[in-house]
Formats: sequence, C-alpha cells, structure tokens
Amino acid sequence: MLYIIKTALELGFLYAMVPVALFISYRVLDIADLTTDGCFVLGAAVSVMMAKAGHPILGIPLAMLAGVCAGFVTAFLHTKLKVPSILSGIITNTGLYTINLMVMGWSSNQSLLKQNTIFSMLKNGLKKSNVLIFEKITDWYAVILSAVIVIIFALLILAFLSTRLGLSIRATGDNLDMVRASSINPAFTITVGLCIANAMTALSGAMVGQYQKTVDINSGTGIVVIGLACLIIGETIIGRRPFFKGIIAAIIGSIVYRVIYAVVLYTKVLPVEFLKLITAIVVALAIAFPAIRKWFSFQGKKINHSRGKGGKDNA
Repeated sequence: MLYIIKTALELGFLYAMVPVALFISYRVLDIADLTTDGCFVLGAAVSVMMAKAGHPILGIPLAMLAGVCAGFVTAFLHTKLKVPSILSGIITNTGLYTINLMVMGWSSNQSLLKQNTIFSMLKNGLKKSNVLIFEKITDWYAVILSAVIVIIFALLILAFLSTRLGLSIRATGDNLDMVRASSINPAFTITVGLCIANAMTALSGAMVGQYQKTVDINSGTGIVVIGLACLIIGETIIGRRPFFKGIIAAIIGSIVYRVIYAVVLYTKVLPVEFLKLITAIVVALAIAFPAIRKWFSFQGKKINHSRGKGGKDNA
C-alpha cells in the first residue's frame, strides 16, 4: 500500500503541471490549446539534452523557455493570423514534432546513463547528509522535489493571476467584448496566458524526462486528454469556485488519477496488456462524470416525483 501511495504521489506531482496548464488555457482563457502533446515532449527533450551536457538544473528553466516559445507561436497564429484556436494548436503541435527531433539530435529517443539529474543530485545530497531525518526520507526524494517545484509554481501562478495583468487575462476568458471595450488588448492577454500555460506543460515534461532519464518522440501522445481528465477529476472533488480552487483541483486530480492507475496495475485486477484500455476507460469516465451525475440526479427526481404523484392519487 505504501508503494502505491509513493508511486502515485511521484507521478501525480510530476504530471501535475499539465492539468494546471490546461486550467489556464481551457478554463481561464476558454481556449482549446492542443499544443500540449508536442510541448510536453519539447520540455522533456530540452531538459534531458541539457542534463546529458552536464547541466540538469539549467535544463529546467530552458525547457520552460522553450514552452513559452511554443505558446507564443500558437498565440500568434490565433491572434494575428486569425487561425481558430484549436487549429493553431494542431499546427504548432505538428511543427513541434520536427523541432523535438532537432533538439534530440535527429534521434527518436535519448537516454541518460551516468549523467546527473535534479533527482539524483537531491538523492545523493540526502544520502551524504548527516541529518537523521534526511536519511530516513531518502526513498521519497522524487516526491519531495516534484512536490516542492509544483507548489512553488502553483503559488506563483495564483499570485500572478491576482495582479492587474492576471485579472485582465481572466477577464479575457470571461468576456472578450468587455475586455476590448475596456481598452485592454486581448491579443496580448491571450499571448501571455498561452505562453504561461505552455511553460507549465514544458516544466512537467522537463521533470518527467529527468525522472525517467529518457525522452521519446512519442512520449507526449495523449497527454492533453489525460491532463483534461485529471482537471475534471479534481474539479469534481474540489470544485471550481472560488478561483484558487481550480489550481488545487488540477493538482489533486493528477494525484487521484495516478492512484487509480497504480491500484489497478499493482493489484493486477487486469493484465498489463490492458493498460491502454484502462487509461481510455478512466479518461472517458472522468470527462463524462458531470453528465453521468446530472443524468442520475434527473432520474432520481423523476422517481421521487412519480412516487409523490402516486401517493396523491391513492389519497
């Protein structure tokens, strides 16, 4: 049981910034940004290649900067060239396939052998310390580091979205016409929002790449769907109001999704070959849950109404 919790927390925090990014683009800006899959791989590729060159820490901010560039391209296509947002994301995502191959030295995958990563650096540091409590939590080094990074950036996003510019970005998603009437440039706010969202996606990819010590050109396939499922799971548990709950819901949803994933695999209820099917079912149920709950609620009201009507007729 402890192993399941540890694994779920590790993967939950590592992938948590993807649903956070989707919260910014999908919930705050009301834009369906499909850059996510390619941007995730871009962040992982930059991070792994920098770690391979001996600069694992520098690989994190550089991966985020690459994510900003990807978000800027999507925003430029949408705001300046008037390409629909969903097509803008698809176009950028398609182009990123070649960019990712270029970053990876025209190879479909790259691995870290004996090179240091931010995780191995922390693990070695905890082992070498003479502090007893640090030695006891050595096995939880990945959970600790990823949780600290996620919490720091989640707080930074919350703080930013409470600033004047952040409020303008939130207003852009709520009412675009009102923003234009208020002399705020929606193209600028959309661009800033998408750049931040894709920076968070690249951050998640950067952490996952260094944690797994590998990156594959197809490792981002389906990330946008899983991230959206995590966001909906979190919103179902935590709720969407007030605003700060959205960020918390994204993180909690990522952890809960990984708990479900880990329990199914660890208990071996189904064989490993059913992995993709399990993922598809969990994602489908997560996305459809609000509609399912609404349907059951409606059916319950119908039954109660029928019983009440039947009681009146008998009387």
